[in-house]
Order: sequence, then structure tokens, then C-alpha cells
Amino acid sequence: MTSFSSNSAFRTVQLKDDCFAFGGGLVPLAEAHAELGRRLEPLTLPVDVPVGSSSGRTLAEDIASDRDVPPHANTAVDGYAFRFSDLAEKGEGWLNLIGSAGAGHPWAGDLPDGSTVRVLTGAVLPSDTDTVVMEEDAELRGQRVYVPAGLRQGANARSAGEDLQVGATVLRAGQRIGPAETGILAALGRTSVKVRSRLRIGVLSTGDELADPGRALETGQIYDSNRAMLCALVRATGADVSDLGIVADRAEDVQQEFAQAASFHDLLIVSGGMSESEEDHVRRTLNDAGSLYFWRLAVKPGRPVGLGQFAETPVVGLPGNPVAAFVMFLVIARPVIARLAGENWKFPSGVPAECGFTYKKKTGRREFLRVRRRSAEHPEVLELFPRSGAGILSSVAWADGLAVLLENVSEVRPGQPVSWLPFHGLLD
Repeated sequence: MTSFSSNSAFRTVQLKDDCFAFGGGLVPLAEAHAELGRRLEPLTLPVDVPVGSSSGRTLAEDIASDRDVPPHANTAVDGYAFRFSDLAEKGEGWLNLIGSAGAGHPWAGDLPDGSTVRVLTGAVLPSDTDTVVMEEDAELRGQRVYVPAGLRQGANARSAGEDLQVGATVLRAGQRIGPAETGILAALGRTSVKVRSRLRIGVLSTGDELADPGRALETGQIYDSNRAMLCALVRATGADVSDLGIVADRAEDVQQEFAQAASFHDLLIVSGGMSESEEDHVRRTLNDAGSLYFWRLAVKPGRPVGLGQFAETPVVGLPGNPVAAFVMFLVIARPVIARLAGENWKFPSGVPAECGFTYKKKTGRREFLRVRRRSAEHPEVLELFPRSGAGILSSVAWADGLAVLLENVSEVRPGQPVSWLPFHGLLD
């Protein structure tokens, strides 16, 4: 099902005084991204779908334009079309109005010298005309139209192929189809398009403390928020998702669930069970009965995240804390999904923004801070959620993106530049 290369060595770092620092090195995020790129190959196959239902799918073919769009020169405004050379030397003059044309109703007659045709937006430009004066700028007296000075030749006229030119590649294989791409396909007269089949992704949670919403909580239990959140995130990528429920903290249960789910899914995403304790059976199952290709990244939040394989199915192991699970889905699971789906997706470089807060961190790890733009008047300034706990899921709902602090940064202050990753940019 997947194509995996042999194990490769990582350059690792070690941080002190950290709640997940159990010894051994931490994998830098850049190396984890490079490793998943080496390990994984696309799994999806080309299928034909109607253009009208293609939004959100991944193109499986390059799309070349077989025609000019628009096919004819046309007018961009309501006004009067004429030959610019018919005007006097000063670029002004009176023209004879001889007819009209609208969108879908072209003027078919000849255009004598010194004549003009009234045109509505989108109408094909009458033969030999090259310029359009806007209706509100012209003066109409009976069947005579005055064109004032100041108009340039070609004004308000759109050329054939202005949007798409015949022979040009307009969409690329691996590109996600959105509303604009759907419109382009329709503009080319396409009724169907070849896309990649949807990935089948299974999502499950582990933990004896978890209960499904709707059930009464026993002492020590909490409702499982991760699974609903992760299923929604998977759907946002365009993949099909299966909710595989909650697995108890027992090694045999985790292994049995993996064995069943791996046969029917292209990828498994698991939250919880990825740390070092005796109850963290996801990591142990991958180590003992599968493969674990990287684990414990030099990031915050979300250090105990990993990529492995059970049978022939890739497995992304996410932390159990909701915020860490959300962030590491965007940082690790999203690139994995893109790779397996055959998308030409690259991890965003971020949008330049201005820091509106003071924050200190350890060097050697990359941190993702929950932030939002301060106001409509100052959208470039980011403010920080006041609490940093990895279990405060309300902070993600409050935020509109992540501020990224690189490994060599130890402190940021108000006014300093910072990179901002909007949530929508990580899922598109």
C-alpha cells in the first residue's frame, strides 16, 4: 500500500527542564518533514468526476486550454465602440451612431468611417473597432456621439484570450480544486475532470479516561473532544474519514484495533498513547509490532508526536492534549495527508506580521503560539492568548492562526517581526 525507504539517521537535540524530556534526542521539525517526504508515496488513483462536484478534490492531470477565453475581443463597460483613428488629432470628436450590440447579440454590420456602435458589457467588439468610451463619459445628441479627449487607444476593450490562451497549461496535476478552479474548468467547456480518489483515513482516540459525548461521566472521566476535532480536520482536507471510536489503555486492544483498521484505511490518525509511560501503548505497539520512523520532535506544543507504520498502513500518532493534537495535526498529519493524496502541497512559509506581545522560549525547538490579529484597524499586529496550556482547547477557537518562533529565537517583544500561519492556509 505504501512505499517506505530504509531507516535513516536523524540529527537530534536535547532540551532540559521539559515535561516530555525523557532522555534521548529530539528530532528537528525540518528533518521530520523531510523524512515523511522520503517515506511516503501517493496512494490515490485517478478517477473521473463531474466538474460541478470536483471542488475540494486533487487534480490527477494537467489541464491545458483548448481555446481562447474569452473567444472574442469584447467590451468591459457599457458605452460606445469605435476606431480610435476616427477621432481628430486631439483624440476627441463626433461620431455617427449606427446600431447597438449586447452580450450574446453581436453587431454584424460594417462600420463606416466616423461611426460608432453602442455596446453593453460583454458584447463582442464590432469588426474594426478597438476602443470603447464609457456611456457616462460620452455625450449623446440624437444619433451623434461626442467622445471627449483623454481616452487612450484600446481603452475599456478586452482582447481575445485575455484570461486563458489556447495551448497554455492553466491547472497542474496535484493542485487542489477550489471554486475558482471549478470556474476555469467550466469556462473551458469541461463537464468532467480526472481527480485523485479520496484517501480513507481512520481516526481513533486512546485512554481509559475518555467517554463519548452523550454518556454519563464517571469519576475521573472526560469527554473525548479530540476525535470529533480530528475528524473535522480530516474532512477539511478532502479525505474520507472513519470514526473508529475510543480504544482502552491496553496493549492488546490497541494492537487489535490497528490490525482491523489497517486493512480498510490508507492512514490511521491516533491521539494519545504516544508518550513514555507504561500506559502509552500506541508508541509501544508501533515499536514492537510495526515501525516507528520518527518520534518526539523539538516542538511546542506537541512533542510526543510520531510517524510510523502498522502492517502496510502509515500511522500518525498525536499527543492526547487537545491543543497539541490540533497543532500537530496541522504540522505533521496535514503534510502526511497531502503526500499520500498526491497533492502539490507545501508547508506554508508564513505571513509577515508584527508581534504584539512579549514571550520567552528555549532555543533549540520550534514553538507555535496561538494568536489572532489584533483588530481590523491593525491586522498586521498579533496578540497572544493569555494562557499557554496544551489542554485549553478554547484558545484554538479564540485564535485565527499560529505565530511561529524558530529554533534560534529565545525571545520576542512588541514591534518585532514574526511569521504568522493562518489556520485556513494550513488546511487549503
